[in-house]
Amino acid sequence: MKTRYEKLSLTAIIMTALIVSFSAPQAALADAGQAELITPAFKAVSKAYDPKHTPKITSPDKVAAGQWFDVTIEIGQGMRHPSLVEHHVRWIALFKNDVELARAYLHPVQTSPKVTFTIALEETAELRVLEEPTHSAAWESSKTVKVE
Repeated sequence: MKTRYEKLSLTAIIMTALIVSFSAPQAALADAGQAELITPAFKAVSKAYDPKHTPKITSPDKVAAGQWFDVTIEIGQGMRHPSLVEHHVRWIALFKNDVELARAYLHPVQTSPKVTFTIALEETAELRVLEEPTHSAAWESSKTVKVE
């Protein structure tokens, strides 16, 4: 005959098993969804041209040392990237060579994938832009700005 303590322990085990079984499918679905997104193609930054994903950099070609200037970045060179709940640009980052200067996080629907950063350079540098959409890996483009 089981004691009262053994019955309570068995009840606790059954309850724990039920909780785990109900939460496991959701966790498995979330993990499966993440596994689909993290593929070798998604890990590599794409530098290829794509009319919807390649960042377009607009800035002067030459600037004076220490002079403030605007760098405008639009996502998509042939068309603007969509800004939908299911497909949008998460963030846009601007680098000077390998140093990140600025990053903008975007909200779907309420923001357009276009930003302007104001920067100054002391020496000629390669401006690199990375952007990450929800359906693919990050995309990169670059432009050299000469400092005179």
